Amino acid sequence: MEHSINVTPSAAKRIAEVMASEGGAGAFLRIAVSGGGCSGFQYGFTIDDSRQSDDRVFEKDGVAVVVDETSLELLNGAEIDFVEDMMGASFQIKNPNAASSCGCGNSFSVG
Repeated sequence: MEHSINVTPSAAKRIAEVMASEGGAGAFLRIAVSGGGCSGFQYGFTIDDSRQSDDRVFEKDGVAVVVDETSLELLNGAEIDFVEDMMGASFQIKNPNAASSCGCGNSFSVG
């Protein structure tokens, strides 16, 4: 089964900015799903520079987003976006696998 994650141009631009200011050579954005949060699972965003054997790499506009195989099962088909509005600026994940999510958008449950 082919897995995919879509990184929007807005998210790619912001990732490039973060990597330029905080990441070293070869750094990338790692997105992981872990147990916890108010809805059962929560998203984690970290800057990393070492890849694991089960990592999948998704590239957009020259930036890399890395997701481990276990997290990818819960993120397959998701869209990673960067949104700026009156409430602030943040990465947002539109996840088709989430049955529900909390108000903060960082936590979700599956059906």
